[in-house]
Amino acid sequence: MWLLCGCTSKCLLTSSSRRVVRYSHNFLGKSFNKAACLPEAAGFEGVSDHSGLQQFSVSQTDRFWGAVARQRLTWISPFHTVQDCDLSQGRIKWFEGGKLNVSVNCLDRHIHTFPERVALIWERDEPGSEVKITYRQLLEATCRLGNLLRRRGVKRGDCVTLYMPPCPLAVASMLACARIGAAHNVVFAGFSAEALADRIRDAQSSTVITVNQGVRGGKVTELKKTVDMAVQSCPSVQQVFVAMRTENPVVMTARDVAMEEEMLREAVVCEPAAMDSEDVLFLLYTSGSTGKPKGLVHTQAGYLLYASLTHRYVFDYHDGDVFGCVADIGWITGHSYSVYGPLANGGTTVLFESTPVYPDPGRYWEMVQRLKINQFYGAPTAIRLLLKYGDQWVNKYDRSTLKTLGSVGEPINTEAWDWYHRVVGDGRCPVVDTWWQTETGGICIAPRPSNPDAEIVPGMAMRPFFGIRPVLMDSEGKTLTSNNTSGALCIAQPWPGMARTIHNDHQRFTETYCQPYPGYFFTGDGAYRSKEGYYQIIGRLDDVINVSGHRIGTAELEDVVNQCPAVAESAVIGYSHDIKGQGVYAFVVLKKGVDVQEAELARQLQDMVSKSIAKYASPDFIQFVRRLPKTRSGKIMRRVLRKVVERDLDGLGDLSTLDDPAAVQEVIQGHQDLCGKEQPQ
Repeated sequence: MWLLCGCTSKCLLTSSSRRVVRYSHNFLGKSFNKAACLPEAAGFEGVSDHSGLQQFSVSQTDRFWGAVARQRLTWISPFHTVQDCDLSQGRIKWFEGGKLNVSVNCLDRHIHTFPERVALIWERDEPGSEVKITYRQLLEATCRLGNLLRRRGVKRGDCVTLYMPPCPLAVASMLACARIGAAHNVVFAGFSAEALADRIRDAQSSTVITVNQGVRGGKVTELKKTVDMAVQSCPSVQQVFVAMRTENPVVMTARDVAMEEEMLREAVVCEPAAMDSEDVLFLLYTSGSTGKPKGLVHTQAGYLLYASLTHRYVFDYHDGDVFGCVADIGWITGHSYSVYGPLANGGTTVLFESTPVYPDPGRYWEMVQRLKINQFYGAPTAIRLLLKYGDQWVNKYDRSTLKTLGSVGEPINTEAWDWYHRVVGDGRCPVVDTWWQTETGGICIAPRPSNPDAEIVPGMAMRPFFGIRPVLMDSEGKTLTSNNTSGALCIAQPWPGMARTIHNDHQRFTETYCQPYPGYFFTGDGAYRSKEGYYQIIGRLDDVINVSGHRIGTAELEDVVNQCPAVAESAVIGYSHDIKGQGVYAFVVLKKGVDVQEAELARQLQDMVSKSIAKYASPDFIQFVRRLPKTRSGKIMRRVLRKVVERDLDGLGDLSTLDDPAAVQEVIQGHQDLCGKEQPQ
């Protein structure tokens, strides 16, 4: 079927070294025009520039978001209340009384004006084999699949799990769920069977959608086999829909449904469900500081509105542009900026199936030339990787269509930023370094939209988006009001795109995000605010490691390592890595009397993590130690372990609270033996 086969606590940039980039062209036009910036703002009195509009959006929240929601979304029934929120209680409700359908907003309303406009460009693994899907075709596939799901018993309020690579049928599956009122739970197709099973069980999915095999970087992955293994421990699963990405047959059981064959029997019209604004649109699991991944809940109207608004204005997206977000649909970036944001705006969006170095390190830029991409949105991990291959892989391709470059997933270092701007963008494309999370639903801090000729500082996210009021908190929970200061990054008031809760665990949601700083949303990140008032993200404050943009809880990793019969306990930390941003470093204590080859056991532990979570989560280094540095109360001093790995022995600090300070010297010596004189890379 054509849908598948194609037949630190201080500023990292000192004021003396900081470089400011200005652009002669203006994101908002030659002179600021509030209607050009945000058409819905035309009725806001006294707003004459971007800063005025941003201030209005946080001071007159109901007026701002009410106007934007009425203008940007197609409603079945209008809302009567813009918001009913209390962050101290974890209560977040937007646009109550309103009814709409997300798939209608992404598809049907565009059919009337441009049915043959390309909605999706599927950039398949092999260069030059892209498939283009129009809005008419995508609506037809969505309706057929929606009808099939209904006929097979999927009801409003059910949750369907997707385990699929980026492809048009995956997008149709997401939209089909939205059309009939079912939530979707997209699981990254690199997760292991065990990790997939955890998410299926928590979501209580009775239906799973997958493909026979995935194709990435010239390699085939057995996705159906992974699903078969996962559902063995998932009693809720009654049926598995299987599409064919390759021509290779797979074993089908009585539970399995040949998806594409069944879809062709369905009608091309599917009645959309009228969904309440606060009905669940999707679950998306993300790691936290405890061992169990969190199923974050995003709802209908607020999420879609925020994704569409940030997509249009952060990237300066205009009708007719080709938007190239290379994130996998299994992550929030793929949800918001490969699927929902672009489609809500009637845009053309790229689904990237391959890797940045297949078949060679010029893949991204050859794709930009061939597809005439206007906005490119990628991760610092990939940029750092490609930088090492040299400029020639970029310069051999025409990138003149590029207008905006974006960075997502983690803070981008200045060397990568400079190369991205100077070489990839020829020094003419603004680089928008975006900060946001699965929890926020969309971009919260980014250099644009902004005033004419606004400065962009390399390595800084800079300015809050409309409706976002960031604040910094000190260790005592007090608001830091001055500039040139660092603290815990919180957001002072709710916004429509934020997650509403954790699936089946609202207490954990409030404890994680609302209680650390009552009345504020705690992001878990630290930030620096410059003397000009710009924001720079420093990194995580909790026990979460960011590997190539993928968040992994240290407790989750330790849980896996500790399952090994030879292991007594472990401590996992993140360390700076040139390419991945952070790598995984594990300290392991063996049980007394265990006689093993450490090198062999290290490989075994890496294997266990790969199979239980994913390959990218596997520790780069495993150091076996006799004991871990602990306080007298038994708490592992991870701060000390980080300093050892960073070779910052002068920063070890006060060790008087340790039960046995000699343990630190043992760890230091073992680290030097394992890694030599150099810091692990």
